[in-house]
Amino acid sequence: MTEADLPLVAALETELFGAEAWSAALLADELAAAGGPGADRAYAVVEQAPAAGQAAADRAALLGYAGLWYGDGRGDADLLTIATAPAARRRGVATLLLDHLLAEARRRGCEHVLLEVRASNTGAQALYARHGFEALGTRRRYYTAPDEDALVMRLRLGPG
Repeated sequence: MTEADLPLVAALETELFGAEAWSAALLADELAAAGGPGADRAYAVVEQAPAAGQAAADRAALLGYAGLWYGDGRGDADLLTIATAPAARRRGVATLLLDHLLAEARRRGCEHVLLEVRASNTGAQALYARHGFEALGTRRRYYTAPDEDALVMRLRLGPG
């Protein structure tokens, strides 16, 4: 993800998450924390290349984005966000993003990856289960728009 992606990411964030969407300013801060010598997180996007014959200056279509906090790499990582544009669902975009971020967590030396997912989001839970995540418990009323519990899931990457 680059700064040039932020307007499209912010628009998709609002479309998908409504009242719980991260603001454009927060997304910019998150991206800034992913760069430089003190970086402790990674963000990625999947884009569809412009069609043949489109001007080179045309932006590619944003299909999805995701972020991971890995800290100093000596403990657990957290999947911060993962989102797929509605028109791109069931085409492997979330799998591509998740595989990329799990590889980054492994590269950084993290032992586990943790995440929270809406209790009603069975599609995402199935994706995580296919990647080896296991349910640990529930965070009551973790989500607020609307109020809903979160299922906490964890994937073991290394020894420990």
